[in-house]
This record gives sequence, structure tokens and C-alpha cells, in this order.
Amino acid sequence: MQMLKKINYVCVAPILLSALLSTCCWADVTGLVVGVSDGDTITVLDESKTQHKIRLAGIDAPEKKQAFGQRSKEHLSDLVYRKTVTVEGNKTDRYGRTVGKVLVDGVDANLEQVKAGFAWHYKQYQREQKKADRALYSAAEDEAREAKRGLWRDPSPTPPWEFRKNRGVE
Repeated sequence: MQMLKKINYVCVAPILLSALLSTCCWADVTGLVVGVSDGDTITVLDESKTQHKIRLAGIDAPEKKQAFGQRSKEHLSDLVYRKTVTVEGNKTDRYGRTVGKVLVDGVDANLEQVKAGFAWHYKQYQREQKKADRALYSAAEDEAREAKRGLWRDPSPTPPWEFRKNRGVE
């Protein structure tokens, strides 16, 4: 009987440890935005003074050297810079950035970028979004495009993923 208990603990311990790590390591990030790199990347400083590089989920903004790249960065900066945000994220991208939805005073900054016409709804990764967010972001892009807001003033804007691919960055 004693041997059976040891085997059960040995079998269950890795599962419990895995569950514990998956919940503690992927907690939301809350902190002050101390940097805005471009229209879809920010730096958040949490209360322990740890910096977190955040990639806004569900959107892709023009690159800095691309048309509307600077305006996209400025718009995001106006939304979040020097403000406290909460990042809802559970994924890390290949560059080590947390990918998440950025909320400032309850407002979805990612969605605001799309509404203003300074980012595309990044449909390649839409399966990673909640169904409701997918619908909101898609409708916001359609509305911004129809109203010719931001980058949609250009009759044929180049999506950032194509811009990167053409420059060998992707």
C-alpha cells in the first residue's frame, strides 16, 4: 500500500507542477507604459520594476518606415504612454514579447488602433482571439476602411506583413 501511494505521488506531481506553472507564469501584466516602439509594440514597467515588451494581439500596424508608420505610433502613444495599463496575454512571440490585449481605463487600445485606421485586424492570428474580439476588430477595420480613416486614405495600402516580406524581414 505504501508503494502504491509513492507511485501515485510520482505520477501526479508533474501534472500538478505543470498546472501551477501554467497559471502563475502567464498572469496578466499591469503597469506603466514607459515606451512605445511602433503602432503595435509597447514597453510596460510593472510595480516590481520589471519591464515587459508587449506586442498588441489581433492587430498589425504599419512599420516605422512604411506610410502611416509614424502616425500609427503617435496614435498608440496618445492612447497609452505614461498611463497604467493591464495586458491580458498568455502567449509569447518568437521575439520574447508577451502578446496581449492592452486595456487602459477599460478601453481596448488594440481595437482603438484599428478603429482609427492605424492598424489592420491581423486575420492570420484571429483564431487566437476571443470570438467577440474577432468580430469587433473585423467590423472596426471595415468601418475605418469605408470611412477612409488613417492608412485607408491610401487607395491601396500595403499591409505590414507584405512590407516585411518584400524587405526580407518576416
